Amino acid sequence: MALSATDNAIGNYLVERRQITLQQLDEAAGKATRWGVSLGDVLLAKGWIRAQDYYKSLANNLFLPFVNLIDEPPDQELLAGLDQNLLSESLIMPWRQEGERIILATARPGPETILLAQKIWGDRFDIVVTSKFDIIWSLQKIYRAVHSHRAVYELAEVDPDMSARQVLGTGQIIVIYGLISLLLLGAVIAPVATLIALNLLLTIFYLGNSLLRAALVWTGGLGQEDFARRLDIRAKALRDEELPTYTILVPMFREPETLPILAQALRSLDYPLAKLDIKLVLEENDSETIEAAKALGLEGIFEIIRVPESQPQTKPKACNYALQFARGELLVIYDAEDKPETDQLRKVVAAFRLSSDNTACIQCRLNYYNARENWLTRMFTLDYSLWFDLMLPGLQRMGIPIPLGGTSNHFKIDVLRELHAWDPFNVTEDADLGIRMTQKGYRVSVIDSTTFEEANCEAGNWIRQRSRWIKGYMQTFLVHTRRPLHLLKTIGLRGVTGFAFFIGGTALSGILNPIFWSIFAIWLTTETAGFDPFFPPIVLYFALFNLLIGNGLMIFLTLIAPFRRGWMDLIPYGTSVVGYWMLMSIAAYKALWQLVAKPFYWEKTRHGISRQTALEIEKARTAQMEGHLA
Repeated sequence: MALSATDNAIGNYLVERRQITLQQLDEAAGKATRWGVSLGDVLLAKGWIRAQDYYKSLANNLFLPFVNLIDEPPDQELLAGLDQNLLSESLIMPWRQEGERIILATARPGPETILLAQKIWGDRFDIVVTSKFDIIWSLQKIYRAVHSHRAVYELAEVDPDMSARQVLGTGQIIVIYGLISLLLLGAVIAPVATLIALNLLLTIFYLGNSLLRAALVWTGGLGQEDFARRLDIRAKALRDEELPTYTILVPMFREPETLPILAQALRSLDYPLAKLDIKLVLEENDSETIEAAKALGLEGIFEIIRVPESQPQTKPKACNYALQFARGELLVIYDAEDKPETDQLRKVVAAFRLSSDNTACIQCRLNYYNARENWLTRMFTLDYSLWFDLMLPGLQRMGIPIPLGGTSNHFKIDVLRELHAWDPFNVTEDADLGIRMTQKGYRVSVIDSTTFEEANCEAGNWIRQRSRWIKGYMQTFLVHTRRPLHLLKTIGLRGVTGFAFFIGGTALSGILNPIFWSIFAIWLTTETAGFDPFFPPIVLYFALFNLLIGNGLMIFLTLIAPFRRGWMDLIPYGTSVVGYWMLMSIAAYKALWQLVAKPFYWEKTRHGISRQTALEIEKARTAQMEGHLA
């Protein structure tokens, strides 16, 4: 694709006025041709010219007026009834009306914009040039209340059965009340028989949970290498010009120190920079992070989205708000300290093209760059290696709904909007969205590409994070079991069974474990016969099997988790996983309490506390400095 006449003219114009060098023009022209974008997109993406300077020069070259929408805001009445998403994607908006004619401000003057303008406004319009950042900021300001309301309430208003805004449905309250009443009645009429029946049910639950996880690990390890090779070949064969625009959302709250890591990681992606639409999603009252983002002097591919203050103050609400300004065909969420593998976006594009049309999301794997900092980070790494490298691929192969991780999940943006995006009342929003997508007939896939992030290295911080995840799993389980027959119809018996054990079982086992550990410890230390009536032979055999074989199996799965990555030094730490399970139980009880007391409270996890993160920040700053000098 050759440069257009307009690009050639504006390039020469900028060189003549010494706003860019001839060397920069040559490099930008080559990239624009190879990437299939405009010259201006490359110059702004590389940070070689200020946005205001470029758009003023573009206006002068096209003999069009330039307007600064911050100083001369648009007439808000002219925007009534217009599609806000279309305006954001097309970078055009009505600015003034003079007599019968509408004056349109655009950051993309050209034939496509003219055709779009004719479709909406007929032939009664004139064009002025403005900066894309002015348009985005103006839309944020004008539609602030509308966008904020949609970000919080759209799912709850349009599809209330899928929203966690109501913790328990009426039917669930009746069922829970009935079960508690039945249990109390049994405890009065036949206490021994009731406890034996309860014991048997819980023992079967533990057995099923262990067997399912073993099956997931077994199936998850099959065929991964073959597909990974095919995917790698297909990704490398993709031409830059055929790659779609990619929106990257980076929700942050009070973590300015990790910004350099993220900025450098995104600059390093093997993807045309001019096709990246990066949104730093910040709370409008988080002035510290906003100022830190401004101070970094980020390139034109970065935009700051200020999320209006409202409740609940959660990550999914912030992402919902930013989604309304997204211009990509695909969208991914990264956390501030994330370091995705450089070819991840290409692999995802290739994976979507190799997948069925109803594939709506591709989950990449997560792991940690500070895995060996202390015992907790090693155990967290073993946990994630088992979860993302083996269990999630196993869920995919077995046709069980996949609960998405909190980052590095890549979406088709049109499906995301169709499903009303994330539930702002669910504190594990991506796990919920993965289940909802499956219920709506879409597929979620997992591919072999890793994003590395910071593992929690402090126990208190880890418990805060894990309790939020478990509370979100509880919310997700309650939401999707409100209509059990509908759930069965949409995901099938295998899907329901897997969902019950994998989502419900994750939370339930954390709550039950201390009870059974305590019973075993009392029996072992006192040799009391007081528990014998409640453990008749069949229950006792099941319980011993779970204790010895079930727990042994789970320890074994933890031991083999790091094999795929060759992290053999972590294997011995798998034998201490019982201590990690104890921490999980503490988090589970905290989650249960919060589900009752403050279900929508988003407990903030502190980032940037690892020694390794400090080194990553320094490396990122050095790389940015070297890039500016180059």
